Amino acid sequence: MLDVDRITDFDQLKQVTRLLHQENQRLHERLIALTRELATLRGEQAQGRLALEIGKLQSQMEAVQRQLEKVSEKRGAGSRAERSESHRQGHGPRLQPKLPIEERVYELAADERVCPTCAGQLEEMGEQFEETDEITVVQRQFLLVRHRRRKYRCRCNGAVVTARGPRGHLVRRGGRYSVEFAVEVAVDKYLHHLPLDRQQRMMRQQGLVIDTQTLWDQLFGLYGHLGPSYEALLERILRSAQIGADETWWRLMDRKLSRKWWDWCLATRDSVYHRIYPQRSAAVVEQLLSGYEGVVMSDGFAAYETLARAGPARYRSAHCWAHVRRKFIELEPLYPDDCAEVLDLIGELYGLEKSVPDTAEALGLRHKVRDERSRAVVGRIRDWAIRQRSSPQSGLRQAIDYMFKLWPGLTRFLDDPAVSLDNNATERALRGVVLGRKIHYGSRSERGTRVAALFYSLIETAKLCGVEPKDYLLRAARAAIDEPGTVLLPHDLLTADEASAA
Repeated sequence: MLDVDRITDFDQLKQVTRLLHQENQRLHERLIALTRELATLRGEQAQGRLALEIGKLQSQMEAVQRQLEKVSEKRGAGSRAERSESHRQGHGPRLQPKLPIEERVYELAADERVCPTCAGQLEEMGEQFEETDEITVVQRQFLLVRHRRRKYRCRCNGAVVTARGPRGHLVRRGGRYSVEFAVEVAVDKYLHHLPLDRQQRMMRQQGLVIDTQTLWDQLFGLYGHLGPSYEALLERILRSAQIGADETWWRLMDRKLSRKWWDWCLATRDSVYHRIYPQRSAAVVEQLLSGYEGVVMSDGFAAYETLARAGPARYRSAHCWAHVRRKFIELEPLYPDDCAEVLDLIGELYGLEKSVPDTAEALGLRHKVRDERSRAVVGRIRDWAIRQRSSPQSGLRQAIDYMFKLWPGLTRFLDDPAVSLDNNATERALRGVVLGRKIHYGSRSERGTRVAALFYSLIETAKLCGVEPKDYLLRAARAAIDEPGTVLLPHDLLTADEASAA
């Protein structure tokens, strides 16, 4: 049977759709004829077989339709012209609160301070100025700092003493590259997604002759200093009441090992932890979540469910309503009335969630809203699903079966106000990894996967905490160089007020 999921040519998709539609029509006509002629048990069985066959064809047509129409998760988006018109913004100046300000004062020369009307002397109007703003750029500059420590000796030749130099922070003992340089390389690669060879070319244009191996050495040296903070981040996440879990593939460009590895991501409200493994199995989940007894929010991947059922000391599973919603959004062009009803109900759930402040102090209010109002909406969603009559092979039935399969985890939020409605925060935490994979393709070695996981974890966590990633990495690395083993997380840089808000 033709696998429509592997078709990428648009013309071929159109032809397949046309043929499937013709075959579907033929089977419908055959079914009507059999229904009229056969009233016996044998006829009913034939009708049932034909209905299943038609359901399979409809499922194939739905798959083709979804490829032809890349449906957005935003419903009712309208045409492209309408969207651009409704989202058009002005071109006025934007506030720049984070930019440093350099004031330059311009004055008239002495011979220009003459009134053009009466030839009198012009005087300053107090502190009045006419101000205009200009945004410019100061080019990055690499500097070779040569530290010259003078030597001293006694005339008796009994001693030679060298002056003490500044307390430097070199990434590698005996090296020549500062921690500031290493952090610049790390931020450019794992935050701005610039491959090392591209950074090398940019540095050469700015006067620094260097090779990619040297750049990599700085990253690996920085990785060694920040390792304790990376492990402490996982310990912090495992103390949370709820953890979001998701995974995406990662490319390892090493011929000796498997090419397709997996980036596993654990996330909370203010922390992200990545680790890259060669497999996607329950053994990895058990290693990552060893001893955890809270709630794990996921998309229903079997590996999480296997461990959740392993024993009384394991965690509990919660599932994501956003994944359920996406399936019905994809099917809405094919089942507009049915899907519109359930999507509106799911929209009500999200509306109720937004009506409660997303703070720890509002847990009681959230529990009350969910028990008194959200529970009734969930019941209406279940009633809608039970009322549906569709072929077992149709896309609508498969979406409903997916929802019922995850139903205990989807409804866990009704009894636990700390459980979120979806796993979108974890998916957002994976964006950096996905962008990096697209731009610099992955890692060249197993050691490279460990380095990538560390920097993605610390950088994404700093962003969630509202801390500048470069500033955090500098402070954490300097502290670890001064005292090896020092742990410094982005949360430690927050003030008391910022920490309570986060």
